[in-house]
Amino acid sequence: MKAYDIVIIGGGPAGLAAAVAAKKSGVDSILILERDKELGGILNQCIHNGFGLHTFKEELTGPEYAARFIDQVKELGIEYRLHTMVMDISHDKVVTAMNREDGMFTIPAKAVILAMGCRERSRGALNIPGYRPAGIYSAGTAQRLVNREGFMPGREVVILGSGDIGLIMARRMTFEGAKVKVVAELMPYSGGLKRNIVQCLNDYDIPLKLSHTVVDIRGKERLTGVTIAQVDGKGKPIPGTEEDYDCDTLLLSCGLIPENELSRDAGVEMSPVTSGPIVNESLETSIDGVFACGNVLHVHDLVDFVSEEAGAAGRNAAAFVKGERSADAGRVIQMNPIEGVRYTVPSKIHPDQMDDSLTVRFRVGGVYKNCYISVYFDDERVIHRKRPVVAPGEMEEIRLEKAKLQSCPDLKTITVKIEEA
Repeated sequence: MKAYDIVIIGGGPAGLAAAVAAKKSGVDSILILERDKELGGILNQCIHNGFGLHTFKEELTGPEYAARFIDQVKELGIEYRLHTMVMDISHDKVVTAMNREDGMFTIPAKAVILAMGCRERSRGALNIPGYRPAGIYSAGTAQRLVNREGFMPGREVVILGSGDIGLIMARRMTFEGAKVKVVAELMPYSGGLKRNIVQCLNDYDIPLKLSHTVVDIRGKERLTGVTIAQVDGKGKPIPGTEEDYDCDTLLLSCGLIPENELSRDAGVEMSPVTSGPIVNESLETSIDGVFACGNVLHVHDLVDFVSEEAGAAGRNAAAFVKGERSADAGRVIQMNPIEGVRYTVPSKIHPDQMDDSLTVRFRVGGVYKNCYISVYFDDERVIHRKRPVVAPGEMEEIRLEKAKLQSCPDLKTITVKIEEA
């Protein structure tokens, strides 16, 4: 196979936005590799609206949002291959892939952008006791069946987990005539956006039970019911709090995991918190010329932020290919997330290489009310932003200015933390 300047793995929202940004930055030799039969990724099955408010300043459905970027990819003449599975990325950026037409083949690349997205946590990872009857689906699988295949998984539904896909599917199943009896959430707070709790549960009188989990599954051939129970602070079921629900369907919406098998095999340094690569201000991983963006890097709640982040990865990959970045990255400033802040993306910053301003995104580890998001340059507090509430379900961000960082030549650490009011 011929060599390309940039190979992008994944043709979902991150891969598409990265390709468009790289092309507009002056790199013509770009190839997108997508394992599905069409571009667009998960957006193709997200037929609800709410996409594009930041990017296009209008409200779009998932397929409409994807189509905007797919049209740009085609107009710009960016090459893509569908039905193509990437098997391996070598340390020197040779991509091994396979498809029906070409069999197994290799593509040398000057830069690689990882945009493989994420997958749902399966039942096996949740340690739910009981048999393995039909009727247990991940929320994303149910979404595909209802929205794309025209197949209704069941009529009486219990949902475990309050991630955004689960909340949206509670409403979708209700629209299709199913009865959603309860949404149970292991944590003492919801894992989804506040607006989805209001629009998908409260508006349809679907109860949300926090600090609850499924402790038993009934039925052998087909699910006939589940038992949920309240859990204590350690997640252990409390005897005597069990409630039985008759149902034929259990949807699991218990979190998303970045798809990073390829990244690990390539030797990319990974974050134990996000399960995604550790990146610098350019979204470059520990391997020179390998960049990561979107849900393969850390799980986002809005696709608009995926596109924004992927655009930055595409521009930085283009700069790398064109030799516009200095081989000597200069000094490094470490990000230090503590006291309520679980991680930051990026994890380290080379101020000499960054754009004029840099968006640092992070999530918190619990619900904090009437608090401050504080940022310290070494021991000096430089940001102290009041927030009525911050929660794990909503991503937070701060902006750092290049001029400010360069005016502090001795700065070693930027600390981000939550301070109680």
